[in-house]
Amino acid sequence: MDRVGEAGIRRWQVRVFSRATEPLMAELPKLTPAVSPGVCLPPPTARRAGEPGAPQPMGSREVVMHKHIGIVAASPEGAAICYRDIHRTLAALLGDRGHPRITLHGEPFERYIDAVAREDWHGIGELLLRSARALKDAGADFCVLPDNLMQHAVHLAEPTSPIPWLNMTDLVADAVAGDGRRVVGLIGTKKVMRGSTYQTLLGLRGVKLIVPSDEEAERIDRIIFRELVLGQAIESSRARVIESIAQMARRGAEAVILGCTEAPLLVSTDNCPLPMYDSTQLLADGAVRRSLGDAWAAAVSRAGAGGASAA
Repeated sequence: MDRVGEAGIRRWQVRVFSRATEPLMAELPKLTPAVSPGVCLPPPTARRAGEPGAPQPMGSREVVMHKHIGIVAASPEGAAICYRDIHRTLAALLGDRGHPRITLHGEPFERYIDAVAREDWHGIGELLLRSARALKDAGADFCVLPDNLMQHAVHLAEPTSPIPWLNMTDLVADAVAGDGRRVVGLIGTKKVMRGSTYQTLLGLRGVKLIVPSDEEAERIDRIIFRELVLGQAIESSRARVIESIAQMARRGAEAVILGCTEAPLLVSTDNCPLPMYDSTQLLADGAVRRSLGDAWAAAVSRAGAGGASAA
């Protein structure tokens, strides 16, 4: 075929292509945003499913994104209970849709146990900080620590933490004072019951704290470290802890703080002699509230439920 013939075929192909694409070309101004001369649009950013602006699966509801929750797992059992409680609170408020992302990170448990034995709170603070950094890298917007004993070291991790911490002891103290309590009991590890974990916060709010006797505190401490942190719930231990709470009730306690994240393995609203403030549940509710932000009040209103306080 000579060059003239080839040129004719190309002109014919162009005419056919132009006619076929005329309807699309007419629609382009409607589909393309107006751009001033000399302005370059950035390339589109790929978005993962579920992120704002990402395409939604066909037939799915719109995904509402909330703040990403990070859980620092100092106590594996306590972290697991907290994760469950967060999910249950979300399910009560939102059903099975619109839940935030949740990421859990923990350093080896024995590192915490060994550091507590040495009373190395700076070492514990470093462990907490490692988890906070890992959670930040995973996309978490804030983190929670479902462990009453390790709360002593949160202030050591906070100054250089890449994400903010939601403090469990503040949530508990606010709930107790908000309900107008004046005298409450406390169960937890010996260091929690004898230390300043709750004493200072409650004292500043005008609340008196009652704790078990030294002998009872030793028993409860052994139950926590030898059984509960390993996920074991023994009936004789359940009876022992419940009797300790009953003794505090006889001494004037109006309610009791479960200052051990694993305590729900033994104590519940069904068997507790006093109204109780479950520190793990209060932390879970606080995490959900921070994650939902402005949507919290509307979700509570729709669900006809309030946040957890004394059960």
